[in-house]
Amino acid sequence: MTYHPFEIEGADRPARWLVTCDHATNTVPDFVNGGTLGLSQADMNRHIAYDVGALGVARELARLLDAPFIATDFSRLVIDPNRGEDDPTLVMKLYDGTIIPGNRHADREEVERRLNRLHRPYHTALAQLAARRADTVIVSVHSFTRQLRGRPPRPWHLGVLYAADERLTRPLIARLRAEQDLVVGENEPYGGHLPGDAIARHAIAYERPNVLLEVRNDLIGQEADQVAWARRLAPILEEAAATAGV
Repeated sequence: MTYHPFEIEGADRPARWLVTCDHATNTVPDFVNGGTLGLSQADMNRHIAYDVGALGVARELARLLDAPFIATDFSRLVIDPNRGEDDPTLVMKLYDGTIIPGNRHADREEVERRLNRLHRPYHTALAQLAARRADTVIVSVHSFTRQLRGRPPRPWHLGVLYAADERLTRPLIARLRAEQDLVVGENEPYGGHLPGDAIARHAIAYERPNVLLEVRNDLIGQEADQVAWARRLAPILEEAAATAGV
């Protein structure tokens, strides 16, 4: 079967929402070091290689919102689609204490090859989906690990990340914090903006309302949990958008 660097589902769905999943899988294509980065399967199953559980949440969320959905099919360790092309972390050689052998000798030519075969095709397709209507709202679904090596546990169940545009995120954070059982991070566990990242390129640059959701990955490890989170988030997103008037 021919390898494709991304998948799209529901391109003809009518909703103004567009759901994305930048770090959906831990796939290493055959043309990258013969399909391996030299890591153990245990490491490839960790958060360093992809956003564990995010794909299932994003797919179900898009279905519930009746919205198009796009996801990558390559590990962020191969090349990170949520980084600008000139970002020094585009191809990581060390991540959360783990050396990435397959990236050790990745020179400019190799990075360019990965850009052309993986990173750029994904962003071209994402740009086309985002432009399908003038009032697109982008929801980017990610997950985070509860604890990095040598760091304290993170307390949040969910993080809401944003940068310049707070139209959707402000009412969304307020609505999520009204949920009695959730600890909600605001620009936690990460800051909400990296120059050239996916939201900057496809939302902020076009003044499209947007939000990046980070769900803690131990809460969405199983398919049933992914579906449950999507079912919880879909109506909350709709309510927040209505409150924001976007």
